[in-house]
Amino acid sequence: MTVELQHPMKADATPDEVARGRFVSGMRSLILNDLAGDMRSAYERRAAPAFKKKHGREPESSREAHQALRGDPAFNIYSAMRVQAQKMVWASVADSVERESDRLASEAEKAAGALGSLELDPALEVPKNVHAIDVHLMPGSYTRGADSLEAGAVYDRGLAVFSMGLMGANLDDIGLSMSQYIKQRHPDFAPQRILDTGCTIGHNTLPWKQAYPDAEVIAIDAAPGPLAYGSARAKMQGQEVAFRQMCADDLAFEDESFDIVWSSMFLHELSKKQRAKAFDEAYRVLKPGGLVIHMELPPNEQMGAFDGFYLDWDSYYNNEPYYKGYRDEVPRELCTRAGFADDQFFDFVVPSIGIYGDQAVADAAKGDRAEGVCQETTGRLAEGVMWYGFGAWKK
Repeated sequence: MTVELQHPMKADATPDEVARGRFVSGMRSLILNDLAGDMRSAYERRAAPAFKKKHGREPESSREAHQALRGDPAFNIYSAMRVQAQKMVWASVADSVERESDRLASEAEKAAGALGSLELDPALEVPKNVHAIDVHLMPGSYTRGADSLEAGAVYDRGLAVFSMGLMGANLDDIGLSMSQYIKQRHPDFAPQRILDTGCTIGHNTLPWKQAYPDAEVIAIDAAPGPLAYGSARAKMQGQEVAFRQMCADDLAFEDESFDIVWSSMFLHELSKKQRAKAFDEAYRVLKPGGLVIHMELPPNEQMGAFDGFYLDWDSYYNNEPYYKGYRDEVPRELCTRAGFADDQFFDFVVPSIGIYGDQAVADAAKGDRAEGVCQETTGRLAEGVMWYGFGAWKK
């Protein structure tokens, strides 16, 4: 599958740079499919039996599966290669972004008058989890290059390499799959105002505008550079989205002013306190009959010990300190503590629209909501990926 972005607001790469990205994507595919399979076999054949011999029972949690595997050659090889491949992702795109920086700035300036808007807040104190941690080992994290386009451009091209084509040509597969699932399952729902919290570069924001073209769509993030890049990126794709610098746990919007509050792969980058406040804020700004919906990693409570550890790996080795803390929480409780009624909660699995097609998403929308949460491909960037989501309606 392609790892080259298809939209005009991207840093162009030389043939050598394209080849470098393809090599890194190929290495990641080997790691996340073949070496991950080897590690699972090692767990089942060596690590889990050794743990049982010592403790008199099988590992019961993600933490115990991790404990059982540490030191096993398959675990060591997988982890060492995955860390190095992660670093190579960002290194593979840095040269092209640096070389293209002036052109990208010029293109963004030309697009400034197009549909949509950008509103930055110089007075906003960017949270430490955004600027002080090189999240997922990306040098400079989301504030790389200050308020320039650098962080957004690196993230865009890097995520394309990282995802091996599984997130779509413009990294929008999650947004496309989720928005179409909601539209198919609730055909009479007609949101007029949609908020994306923690949007980064808006790659999973635009599908909501495409699904509901009459709706006003607002995308927020705390980091200015990715927002500026994302705004230009949306304008150059002809999509009208308002990008605003803001934190999800302190929304500058009136009560009951949105029909949908959405996020994708965002909650696990918040501290427990920030996450709880973000749910409180989502409840506050939603209208009665409105929907909060999040695409995220499936929770540990619904996973076996090994699969839970496999997803928690990033918390230990990929510089994502809040990752496991989020996955140990219970999505239903995150919603109900914020005020959503228990009977209004739901979770579900939707097949990747890019891999399985529109009909598969339509079929999922008509079927059992949470069927397949525990299968190997749910939440994993590997062959046959499925996306996990959860949410609640506000009464």
